[in-house]
This record gives sequence, C-alpha cells and structure tokens, in this order.
Amino acid sequence: MACSAKFLLLLLLSISFYINSSLAARNLIQTTNTDFLRTSCAKTTYPKLCYSSLSVHATTFQTSPKLLANTALSVTLSSAKSASEMMLKLAHSQGINPRQAAAMRDCIELLRDSADEIMRSINKMGNTKESDFQLMINDVQTWVSAALTDESTCSDGFAGKAMNGNAKNSVREQVVNIGHLTSNALALINNYASLHEIFLLLVCL
Repeated sequence: MACSAKFLLLLLLSISFYINSSLAARNLIQTTNTDFLRTSCAKTTYPKLCYSSLSVHATTFQTSPKLLANTALSVTLSSAKSASEMMLKLAHSQGINPRQAAAMRDCIELLRDSADEIMRSINKMGNTKESDFQLMINDVQTWVSAALTDESTCSDGFAGKAMNGNAKNSVREQVVNIGHLTSNALALINNYASLHEIFLLLVCL
C-alpha cells in the first residue's frame, strides 16, 4: 500500500509538472508573440487599431515580420470586401438619394480595385523567391499605396452637406477604418523590408 501510494504521488507530481511546464511554455510563447506585435504596431500610424485587429491572429504570425505583414493585408482585404457588400445593399435600399447612390456605386468600384491590389500583394509576398525580394517589395508597396489612394478617394465621395444622414456616416466610418488598416499594413510591409535589409547586411559581415 505504501509503495502504491508513493507511486501514485510521484505520478500525480509528474503530471502536475508536465501541465505546469506546458502552460508556462504556452504563456511564454503568447507573451513573446504579444510583445512582438506591440513593438511592430508601435511603428504604424494607428498602433491601437493595429494591435486590436491583429492580436487574435498572433499564433498565425508569431514573431515573423513577413507573416505579420501578410496577416495585416488579409485582415484589410476582409474588411474591404465586407464594406463593399454592405454598400451594395445600401445602394439598393430605400431612403438613399441619387447623390448617395452614385457615391456608393463609385466607392464599390474603388473598393473592388483596392481589394484586387491587396490580393495581388498577398499572392506576391507568398510566392516570391529570395533573389526577387526587392522587386517583390517594390510591387507590393506600389499596390498597397494604390489601394490606400482608392480608399481615400472613396471616402472623399461622402464628404459635403449633400451627403448627410446615417448611411453616409456608416459608410464613411467603414471606409476610413479600411484606410487605417491599409496604412498600418503598408507600415508593417515597410518594416519587414527594413528588417530584411538589416539581416542581409549582418549576413554579409
């Protein structure tokens, strides 16, 4: 009985040690990912939005600048598609005056262009060889900057007294948020490019 009790105690202690070690390792990983995200987001124009929009994806990018930038683009793409779908419904709803409907149709086209440019960027980042890195970064920076311009143009279409009302405010808020997400994504892409350049310099030393 005494031996059995000792064996059981040792078994329970071993299980407890394993569980605590696993939890500690998991907490360490989560803390590392969180710190990495906070540090990266601090370099963006909208750090709070950056952190809130990407923290749920921390296990996806962990501490990889490339995966973080790609995740930021994916989140932006999803938001752009959602806003475009919302505007499409609003444009055909009652209570929308011709000026608002026209602005929404224009904005839908601009957001579609923006989504295409972001999608091209995501694909480019995921399918580029190391030897083509600089060309890839140049293309991605150009496309994301163009997406940002499209979103700004869309937002401008809802300015002025002729566009008063809840529809205007709701759409403008969505588009402004997408613009901020895109701006953050571009900052993270630029940071990734800078870190990659530093890495190459260190390798050459």
